[in-house]
Amino acid sequence: MHKRNSLDTTQIMRRAEDLINAASNRYRITVQVANRAKRRRFEEFDSLDDPMMKPVLRAVIEMSDELTQPEIIGE
Repeated sequence: MHKRNSLDTTQIMRRAEDLINAASNRYRITVQVANRAKRRRFEEFDSLDDPMMKPVLRAVIEMSDELTQPEIIGE
């Protein structure tokens, strides 16, 4: 049986926790992640970057990278 592309779930959970801890409002950061994931879902129809990674996971990773790497331009 084929195993799906294994993602490091502990790393993703840590990144999500970092995002929530850095945010002043949990609801707002949740909505921002959802909006970015929604936008990425429609952008990914054309690109086949990593079809196994869900848009929400990609959004969490991108947004946590923006926290740790200020040179990345965020929203």
